[in-house]
Amino acid sequence: MSASNTPLVEVRNLVKRFPVKGGFFGKEVGAVQAVSNVSFSIQRGETLGLVGESGCGKSTLGRCILRLIEPTAGQVLFNGQDITQIPTAEMRKLRRKMQIIFQDPFASLNPRMTVEEILREPLEIHNLYGSGPERMNRIHKLLDLCGLRRESVSRYPHEFSGGQRQRICIARALAVEPEFIVCDEPVSALDVSIQAQIINLMMDLQSELKLTYLFVAHDLKVVEHISNRVAVMYLGQIAELAEAHELYANPKHPYTRALLSAIPIPDPERKRDRIILKGDVPSPLNPPNGCTFHPRCPRAQARCSQEKPSVSSMNGHDFSCFFPEN
Repeated sequence: MSASNTPLVEVRNLVKRFPVKGGFFGKEVGAVQAVSNVSFSIQRGETLGLVGESGCGKSTLGRCILRLIEPTAGQVLFNGQDITQIPTAEMRKLRRKMQIIFQDPFASLNPRMTVEEILREPLEIHNLYGSGPERMNRIHKLLDLCGLRRESVSRYPHEFSGGQRQRICIARALAVEPEFIVCDEPVSALDVSIQAQIINLMMDLQSELKLTYLFVAHDLKVVEHISNRVAVMYLGQIAELAEAHELYANPKHPYTRALLSAIPIPDPERKRDRIILKGDVPSPLNPPNGCTFHPRCPRAQARCSQEKPSVSSMNGHDFSCFFPEN
């Protein structure tokens, strides 16, 4: 396989368990299955959307890929190298190529640092743009790229709006010239009117800088335009993965269909059959047997509670369901 066809990021059978301790001696009494045997790849220049309800393991998966959280098992290959096996010192150097944009732009910025200090810090950590004037030029360029005024360098995070703060976070992620960025619900804390601006900015930056994104969101509508492919996650597992246009037009998994039915339609003349899922998301501490979605699935049959479905594929459209939608 040529280098151009090698995925930039490849996740193989990734598992993350969080031990639960109890009793007088604090022994392990169970484990939360946050990520359970997940596999997928992301090509260079691609955006993979990762969607699902809150608590399904999306953010944990993103952090495991960057080794901000150590995975329990499995592999993460970046440029063909398994980063789960490399020493911490080597991983620190590699972090320059792998960055993250967090959900809350205010909580992820140090309120005691000016914009200049926030953007200068990653340059100093990775020893980039050595001299003072060079670093200042880099900071000004980052502000220009992200649609912020150069005079912003002396201001503090609380002096900006939510959308402007997220632009600062994007500029900080771009400072070290990364190849891959995990976008962990980067617009969910913003007003709807601002969300489109930030998504358009990220698409422009991707085109200009040849970036690769894992775009995490709980809203399928948010990822529709920015994603090349979309993966739907439920209770720590990938339920469905397909090209974005294919998944929206022809969902195979009942869970994906239910999520899509919740997207509002702006045209009052059009109606969509709303699929209301029964019950709540099961606890990852004690997931159901068989297909984890079967207690809430409108198409569930006896087999679903006894066997775990394997991944089926139809023309690049992957799904884990015994009785997919037609």
